[in-house]
Amino acid sequence: MNLLTTIPVVLALLGSALIAGVFFAFSNFIMQALARLPAPAGIAAMQAINVTVLNPLFLGTFMGTAAISALIVVLVVLNLSTPGAYWYLAGAVLYIAGTFMVTVGGNVPLNNKLADVPADQQEAVPVWEHYLRRWTMFNTVRTVAATAAVLAFTTGLMERAG
Repeated sequence: MNLLTTIPVVLALLGSALIAGVFFAFSNFIMQALARLPAPAGIAAMQAINVTVLNPLFLGTFMGTAAISALIVVLVVLNLSTPGAYWYLAGAVLYIAGTFMVTVGGNVPLNNKLADVPADQQEAVPVWEHYLRRWTMFNTVRTVAATAAVLAFTTGLMERAG
């Protein structure tokens, strides 16, 4: 593949790595720390996180990596015989399906439901307990998918160079 494909692959690899790190931190210790807080404090903290994460830098990285991954799918399908092509395709699909689509179908609906709950109300506690389990499960899937995408993109680049 030429520079037209290499540059998007490197950008997708970097974006996937950054997103994998963010998601890893949440599954590994942030959600556990929030779960240790009294429910109203944990809910309020997560509600604040869900508002502040909607910023240009995070969204640009998260959504930009999905867009670049979609571009990679097109570029690779047009040239499947090139060394590394199947690894690039795997990385792109892993990111789009396992990170972007899981976010849209899993984490965002949970975030929206949590946003509608007053943190200081007793009825928020079961919502919070459900949220902690389900959101973390979806987030762990996203972490694994983004990490696997990094591995696939890296392997493709190594196969191409090899």
